[in-house]
Parts: sequence; structure tokens; C-alpha cells
Amino acid sequence: MPPTANFPRQSLYMLIQTAASQFRHRPATAFNGALLTFEQIKDKADRLAASLHARGIRKGDRIGIMLPNCPQYPIAFFAAMRLGAIVANINPTYTPRELELIANDAGIRALVTLAPRGLPLDLEILAAGNFDELIAAGDPQTLPKVTINAEEDIALLQYTGGTTGVSKGAMLTHYNLFANVVQNALWHSYNTRRGEERMMMVLPYFHIYGQVVGLLLSAWNGTMNILIPKYDVNAVIAACKEYEPTFFPGVPTLFISLLNHPEARTCGLHKVKNFNSGAAPLPVEVIEQFEQMSGAILREGYGMTETSCTASTTPQLAPRKLGSIGIPVTSTEFKIVDVDDYTKELGINEEGELCVKGPQIMKGYWKKPEETAHALRDGWMLTGDIAKMDEDGFFYIVQRKKDMIIVSGFKVFPNEVEDVLFGHPAVLEVCAVGKPHPYRGEAVKAYVVRKAGATPTAEELIAFCTERLAKFKVPSEIEFIDALPKTAVGKILRRELREKEPTNL
Repeated sequence: MPPTANFPRQSLYMLIQTAASQFRHRPATAFNGALLTFEQIKDKADRLAASLHARGIRKGDRIGIMLPNCPQYPIAFFAAMRLGAIVANINPTYTPRELELIANDAGIRALVTLAPRGLPLDLEILAAGNFDELIAAGDPQTLPKVTINAEEDIALLQYTGGTTGVSKGAMLTHYNLFANVVQNALWHSYNTRRGEERMMMVLPYFHIYGQVVGLLLSAWNGTMNILIPKYDVNAVIAACKEYEPTFFPGVPTLFISLLNHPEARTCGLHKVKNFNSGAAPLPVEVIEQFEQMSGAILREGYGMTETSCTASTTPQLAPRKLGSIGIPVTSTEFKIVDVDDYTKELGINEEGELCVKGPQIMKGYWKKPEETAHALRDGWMLTGDIAKMDEDGFFYIVQRKKDMIIVSGFKVFPNEVEDVLFGHPAVLEVCAVGKPHPYRGEAVKAYVVRKAGATPTAEELIAFCTERLAKFKVPSEIEFIDALPKTAVGKILRRELREKEPTNL
């Protein structure tokens, strides 16, 4: 990756416009056996934009897209971009209450959804099942010219908070997102054949990871997206056999489930050129086991909604370090500061809060100036992640600040406990949290999902930890559960497990 680059100051609509010209007849999506080309996506998006314009949608209006991975998503997204409207992504599994909170906060004027009935909202509901009618009614010749100030105009309101509590809408401009697309493209450039790749899209488009690395980067590179609407490991295995993906972004829970599937070794994973993991820490044991199983390299990166997705990644051609999130992407800077004093920058191998600066950093939080002022300082984004940098400039995430467990005044990072437990042959998944303790303040508790057929006892796992961790880090309790709570993208909902613990001692 070059250290710096110039980034397009254009509307994101230019991605599909250019793709339709350069990769006209190349499939853009594969869904339930049907293919749509980039030219077809653009044509349908233009016609839908004309229908939306006829219904009064204008530049700056907010359009909610509440869809799983399906061809209607890119059509709706690029229709909004053509009008200069702002997309608010909404998880299609949200309840009416959750939908209403986002719709009211964003001021959504129209909602694109598969399930239009029973929604407690007074806004324009566009059923994806009726897209053919909406598209047929639209005349692209009626579309107005829309001028976009890429550095100021918001393209996406991406709501965060699935794992942190109260949702906030991160304002991502056309420039933010276009810059991150190019940053990712530069990282992939050495082994990407534009117009020829196939990407497995299990990641939902409505998540920032799927939005940028899937939808937008694929338009830039002319990559076909193999769409999986809802994660099912058997569906992924079948799609791998049928389409032979060459790129495969995912999250740790996805790679763990593949690792434990009996057909994973024979479904064609060895043809994948790039496996990339993000959204949550990836245990080193999982990397090693997955690479042994697949014969391919599994790389890890780091980013967040507020960084338009990617902020760092494992170098492609340089030696990597397992457990590291790699180095900052092009035109991006990292620094580590004291947790209690932002102005104090720390040195090599000192643990502190990670701060990020770059063209992909959000404009701010929608209608939340105080939260914006707290997160953005002099152009730097305070991530809330505890990290360190080694002598070679590689960065390592230690833990979220809010996830730290304080035992008798000593800091315990859940990731360290989880990494140890992942090393036990009977453990499939694990999440460590703090639970109130009358003497120590907090104690460590681990929720464990056992591998099929395995029957370890809590005492056995505690003894396993005792041999590998300082006494104050060893879980005082282990609870076996069938599955860990997760977000739609597969990130473990640590907060839900913490909230299960009584607050009164």
C-alpha cells in the first residue's frame, strides 16, 4: 500500500455509473440462481430514482433501507445516491420499536423493506416485492442534475450501538466512503483482477463492513457478489461449491462455524485468494486452525462505523504477525494515548486508547454535538479501544475500554481470558465478562459454548486457565450455554451477557 493517496471527491453514484460502463455485462449479483449485471443494476437504480423523485424525494432527504442481502439493496442504495438522498441502514430483524427509534431520529421520509405491514410509522413505505412496478414507472429522463459536495454532503447515516447501548447515527460523507473504498482497493490491488473476481457476501449490506468491503468496493472492482440473505453455514458451503468465490470477507464466528463444518475441506475454500476477518477480535488459535484446514491465508483488519469501515489491515506482501490488526491503511495515522489524558501520547508497547486520523473519519454523530465533540479531537477519532504498538509499527487491540474487568484494582482484559479458553480442545466459543464481587469489586465469569460431543466441566476449564493465567485473571465461574448472543453481522453481544449478572451483591 502506498503511504498516501489522493481520493475522489465525487458522488458514490459514480461507482455504479462507472461500473456499468467498464463492466457492463459482468454479473454484479448472484442471488437464488439469478444474475444481474452492473448495467442492469444501474438501469434499475436510475428508474427507481425517477420514481422516488416523482414521489417527492429530494437531495438531503433520508431514505431507510431495511433489507437483507438481495439485489434490491444495491438498486435502492444507488437510486438514493443518484438523487443525493441520505441512506439510513436498518437491520431487517429489528422490532417495530427499534425501527421507530431510528426512523424518528433520522427523520426518514421513505422506507424500503420486504415486510411493509404493521409498521407504526407515518412515512412512504416501498415494498421491495413491488420493485418491478416502481422501476417500470420511472423515467430516467425526468431525473434532475444533482450537485454533490463530497466532503460535506452526507451519503450514509450508519447507526451504531448494537453492542453499546443507545444508538448514534454516524454521518459518513461521499468523500469518507469513497476514500475508504480506494484504501481497500489499494490493499487488494496486487492480486485483484478487476472484472473477474467473485466475493462471498455473507456480511449484510446494512452493516458498514458489508457496505464498504462488499457493495462499494465490488462496484469499484467489478466484482460479482454472491448474496447470502441470512447466515446459514450450509448455504455458504453450497454457494462455495456453485460459484467458487475468490474473495471472502467475514467475522470470527463465521470462520469458526466453517472450521467445524464437515464439508469445509471439500467445498472449494482453497480457491479463495483473500480471507479477511473484522468486526471483532480473531483468536490466534482460530487463524492457525482455519489456515491449516483451508490452505489459504486468513488476514485480520480493524475498523469501526466511525472510520467508514477499514482503518488498518494485515500487510499483503510483508511478514505478518498473528494477533495483530496490522498497520494503518493508506493516508491513515494511528497513535496511542493515555486513557485518562488524551494529550499524553504513549510509546512502544504501552497500552492506551487508540486514536485514528484519516480521510475516512466520519463527519460526526447526527444531531449529537456533545458526543461528536467527545469522539473527535483535533481531527483524531478516539476509538474507545485499548491498544498498543510494537517496535515494528504493528498494532494490537487489547480490549474495549468499557469491557475491562477490574479485579481488586487489577485490570483484566476479556480477550486474554478468551484466548486461553479458545486453546482448550472442547471449547467452540467463549465470552468473558465481569460480575460483581463483594470483596474484589468484580470477578471474571466466562460463558462457554462447547464443541459437539464435548463434555468438559467448569472445574476442568478453570484448572486449564489456572495453569496459564495470573490468579486474578482466572474465571471464578464458568457457565455453559448453547449459543452466544450475537448481532446480525456475528459480533458477540457482550453487553447482554453482562446484563445477566445481578448488580446487587
